[in-house]
Amino acid sequence: ISINRFLLVFILAREEVEGFLLMSSPVPQTIIIGAYIYFVTSLGPKLMENRKPFELRQIMAFYNFGVVALSVYMTYEFLMSGWATGYSFRCDLVDYSRSPTALRMVRTCWLYYFSKFIELLDTIFFVLRKKEGQITFLHVLHHSIMPWTWWFGVKFAAGGLGTFHALLNCIVHIIMYSYYGLCSLGPAYYKYLWWKKHMTSIQLVQFLMVTVHVGQIYFMDDCPYPYPVFIFIIWLYGSMFLILFLHFWYHAYTRGQRPPKTMKNGISKSKDH
Repeated sequence: ISINRFLLVFILAREEVEGFLLMSSPVPQTIIIGAYIYFVTSLGPKLMENRKPFELRQIMAFYNFGVVALSVYMTYEFLMSGWATGYSFRCDLVDYSRSPTALRMVRTCWLYYFSKFIELLDTIFFVLRKKEGQITFLHVLHHSIMPWTWWFGVKFAAGGLGTFHALLNCIVHIIMYSYYGLCSLGPAYYKYLWWKKHMTSIQLVQFLMVTVHVGQIYFMDDCPYPYPVFIFIIWLYGSMFLILFLHFWYHAYTRGQRPPKTMKNGISKSKDH
């Protein structure tokens, strides 16, 4: 019975997303992410070495506020696809039916997945503006691993408790990219950025909520989530960044020291972003 159930889940998942962009195989996304890593860590800095940095304020303002709008839309869709219309915030399973709500969740998960490729522009802008100091290992790791792992999530488990971190991430991005958008408008708007000091707290709350929420499954007597490995990856990712952000908080606020270089960009970008 368990084998038949697994095969049914596999078939349904494939049929629902087969026609979506980049979803036919993990190879195209792997090539894109590989090219991204090569460009931002090697080719891009070399090409910019003897060039003046590009002035991209208008483009970045459009980009940042565009991500805000997209994040607002995805937040609404995640809520309407389950998180505000029936999910219990505990053992919420993936709906493999072809009901309008289930298919809406599948489309929302794919859109969230695709948005991670749009966000690769964060690093591209750093390269073009010769801000290589902002391109840390953690920054590149985060932007690379999110779309790659989410391909499998969309393919096999588009919905249920494994999407809570995506909902939270969309909400946090509304705040973060609003901040970046105002930054990109220039010094005249810096007076509206009084809430910069709360950015780290927002990030901490996000990773704490993700870790606690997804960790519930290990304390439930019976939660037949079809792909436990996905839950473990989300828990590991949330826990890792929770620890890193707590480390940053301790050094930056408790001890009053300058944030560790490797974490600086993970928390706050420079005002001229």
